[in-house]
This record gives sequence, C-alpha cells and structure tokens, in this order.
Amino acid sequence: MRHCLAALTLLLSLPLSAAQLQLELGDSARQWSSEALLKHPQARDIDIDQDVSYKRPMHYRAVPLATLLPGVKADDHLQAVALDGFAAEMPAGPLLEEGPARAWLAVEDPARPWPALGDGKPGAGPFYLVWTNPQASGIRPEQWPFQVATIRRLAPVEQRFPALLPDPALPANDPVRRGFALFQQNCLACHRLNGAGDSQFGPDLNVPHNPTEYFRPEFLRRYIRDPQSLRHWPQARMPGFAENVLSEQELDALLAYLGHMAGRRP
Repeated sequence: MRHCLAALTLLLSLPLSAAQLQLELGDSARQWSSEALLKHPQARDIDIDQDVSYKRPMHYRAVPLATLLPGVKADDHLQAVALDGFAAEMPAGPLLEEGPARAWLAVEDPARPWPALGDGKPGAGPFYLVWTNPQASGIRPEQWPFQVATIRRLAPVEQRFPALLPDPALPANDPVRRGFALFQQNCLACHRLNGAGDSQFGPDLNVPHNPTEYFRPEFLRRYIRDPQSLRHWPQARMPGFAENVLSEQELDALLAYLGHMAGRRP
C-alpha cells in the first residue's frame, strides 16, 4: 500500500506533457511542441496590460507569431482553430507586423499551468494569441483566440463559403456589405450561417431560422450587447459586444446583414 501511495504521489507531482501546435501553411505541415517554443531563440517574457480573456494584467512567455509563419504574406488569410472548435478567421497582415500592435503566441509551461478562465472553465493554454499595444491597431477580442491547436493558411472566407455572401447586386457602399465584413470579424469564429463556416462551437445563425426572425429588434440588440442580461445560464460562452468593440453604427450594419441573409437561405 505504501508503494502504491508513493507511486501516486510521484505521478501527481510530474508536470503535464508538452502540447503540440500544428501549423498548416502550405504544401507541408509542421508541429511545434510547447517545450520547443518555450526555448525558441526569439521567446520573450511579455506583459499584457489588459488581457481580453482573463480581464486583468497577465505575464507570458511568448514568441512573436510572425516568426512561426514562414512564407506567409500580408495578403494571405489565416485561421486559428481552438480545442473547443472556435475558428478565428484572420487576415495575415496584422499578424506579421512588428507594430504598433504586435501579435505573440503565448506558450503555457506544462510545469506552471495558467489559471482557469472562470469557475468550471479551462485555462487559455496550451497556446494563446495575445497582442501588445492592441488598441493602436484596433484589434478586436475575436483576434485573441485561446486554447489554439492549429494555425492554417486558407483561401479567404468569401471564396471558401459563397453561401455567406450577400446579394451581389447590392451597391458597394450598402451597409449590408459592411455587415458581412463585421460578421466575419465578430461572429464567424463561433457560428456558421447557411451551414457555411468551419466553427463547431455555436449554432447556425440562419438555418433553420435567423435571430432577426424570432427576436424583437430591441431585444436582439440587447442580447448582442450583453447576452446574460437577456438569457442567464451558468455555462454561457457568448461574450458581450460593448460599444468600444462594436459601435452602434457597426451593430446596425451587422443586423442589416443578418436580416438580409434571412432571405438568402439555400
């Protein structure tokens, strides 16, 4: 019995195994272990003044993301896929820039795991895309994906998912077109629409019904701003979109796109 307890104590004292980050940037794929990234020659200790996910200052060991993206060009399109199915669509340009905002891949040390994101929730590891000086480049919360497992280069959203496109006859300055761009930035990471999208996280926003069809306009706006104020449940995952993230004019455009797409089901 004493030997069993000693073996169990030793097992519990061992650090978690290193995680693997999958990079799919072209014809070949590469894996980076958390151990290798923590020892990367460009790894640095960085401080984040206001972490989007933890909502407080945080300190990380991180690698400039651009260092891990050889061959990627500014006009390429990338997708970061998380362990829970969240799929963040990201133009490569901002990720490659050295400033004013700079993208970093924060790497969790298995021997010193990061704290949980909340009661009953996991931490942000093993890999987390964070930004220094994000306000300088208007970086949105959806550009901070956590629990990242894979980063891949793909064709732009409009090429991969034509079912998301608004009516091509709309004028170039129509708010619906602006709403489509905002949908990609703020919604597509969690939701599909018309069955189109890569996320496995949230419900489809047009099939079988569009939220503009079953929410009164004032309640839909309230739901987007603060989901818990309208539907309260402990395991809710949808974040609220405050005005500093999504202005009233932008919200108008996003709702215009959703309403427009209610008439464009497959």
